[in-house]
Amino acid sequence: MSDAQAPKAVAGPLNFLDDRLGSTNFFQRNVKKVFPDHWSFMLGEIALYSFIVLLLTGTFLTLWFHPSMEEVVYNGSYTKLKGVQMSDAYNSALHITFDVRGGLLMRQIHHWAAILFMSSILAHMLRIFFTGAYRKPRELNWLIGINMFILGMLEGLFGYSLPDDLLSGTGLRITQGVAESIPLVGTYVYMFLFGGEFPAGDHGDLIPRLYSLHILLIPGVILGLVTAHMMIMWHQKHTAMPSKNQSNEQVYGYPFYPVFMAKTGAYFLFTFGVLALLGAFAQINPIWQFGPYDPGAISSGSQPDWYMGVLEGALRMMPGQGTEWVIAGHTISMNVLIPALVPLGIVFGGAMAWPFIEQWVTGDRRRHDINDRPRNAPVRTGIGMAAVTFYGVLWLAGANDVLADKFHVSLFATTWFFRFAVFILPVLAYIITKRFCLGLQRKDADVIGHGVEAGIIVMAPDGGFSEKHEPAKEEERIKILSKENARPEAPATDANGIPAPSQKGPMGHLRSRLQRAATFDDIPIEEHGEEHGHGDDHAVGSGSGPKQLGH
Repeated sequence: MSDAQAPKAVAGPLNFLDDRLGSTNFFQRNVKKVFPDHWSFMLGEIALYSFIVLLLTGTFLTLWFHPSMEEVVYNGSYTKLKGVQMSDAYNSALHITFDVRGGLLMRQIHHWAAILFMSSILAHMLRIFFTGAYRKPRELNWLIGINMFILGMLEGLFGYSLPDDLLSGTGLRITQGVAESIPLVGTYVYMFLFGGEFPAGDHGDLIPRLYSLHILLIPGVILGLVTAHMMIMWHQKHTAMPSKNQSNEQVYGYPFYPVFMAKTGAYFLFTFGVLALLGAFAQINPIWQFGPYDPGAISSGSQPDWYMGVLEGALRMMPGQGTEWVIAGHTISMNVLIPALVPLGIVFGGAMAWPFIEQWVTGDRRRHDINDRPRNAPVRTGIGMAAVTFYGVLWLAGANDVLADKFHVSLFATTWFFRFAVFILPVLAYIITKRFCLGLQRKDADVIGHGVEAGIIVMAPDGGFSEKHEPAKEEERIKILSKENARPEAPATDANGIPAPSQKGPMGHLRSRLQRAATFDDIPIEEHGEEHGHGDDHAVGSGSGPKQLGH
């Protein structure tokens, strides 16, 4: 029997493309590409699917939204605002909400997708940081991810400013103040963005400019970064968790087609389904309750989306008295400039520099395709938790008025609490996290050295009791033994007593001390032979002596 051939109508176009593009060889090379499988890898996929939903729902909303600040009188379906003068942008947002079929659902899905997009990017970045997946050769992808998060913050800020309601106008007033606080260029940045004086600019340019940035420039840049991120990941191959068949030379997982494509298609449908449910049943940003923007009014309990709450919290904590300096005839408002630049600069600047700092301190320039367990890098994990705590304290401080109201405490008391907490809690988080990691390392070393408790108590001829131990399961042993023991510090001098180049000068001494601080309390984990305790009986007590807890 001859081999089956594709129909001419199918084979013709395929041959046409293959002759010109070599597509057949490309698909043959890549369709069976293997992807490791772990639940945490789905976090990055959720960000991608949320971005797709954002593009689809955003396209729907652009068909009815009017990016104009022309004054009109509302005459739509929402009776409480009938006859109220407002901008055409707010009028069209109300029209989408109440008069366009499915408009409110699309608005809410769009907003929830933005929240999920930012949340999943942050969760994905934390997974990458705590597992060391940013190390060589993936430093560039790490930088791309951080820049996507920063652009997402700007995209969200401009997006929820478009309806021109009272809440978004309050956020724009803060944006104006932050821009003006930047020395030398602040006024130019403010005028460029607003097109003139707050709130509308000289010719109502504010909303049209934000609209162009929101639907064209920033999404285009994010789309380009997503494409670059995926291409680099595809070329470098995905990192993997420690497992039996996984190594830097061998990838163990499922092929791209059909397994990965089926799973990723299902994940997209799950993500879209969750966003649709949230859009249908969980109200978000009810602009009709806020009313049109009025520079002389402010809504009670105004809160931005969570990812902008960090800036809000930093601004609320910063003291105002004595923080405005006049230098060479120019007023510099440190009470706005410091909260606007320093906290986010520490978080994002530190995150960008971290892969290179770690490489410099440890001297590790090897390729890493196997992820670390967070417990095996206690300094990195402690610093990560300190950054998360720092970020979280600032976020909570952005709601100090709401917390004071709900818990019936003084607003000044909450403000002072956060002023101290932003310095104290990150330090405590680092210390506690590091101790937890070292404790877990000791537990792993004990499992490898002595095995795990079998739950079997054996009585010896002398009347003593002991518990049977047995080797850990192979999968658990592989995970534990994936830990790389701390590499010894480079000698300060060579055999002739000449100082090593890396140890010279202030930077050399700093590097040596940082390397020592990162490795001096490392817990070595090594596999021993059978004589070291696998399957041994460990005494747990007898009638005549105390219980033996140590080995």
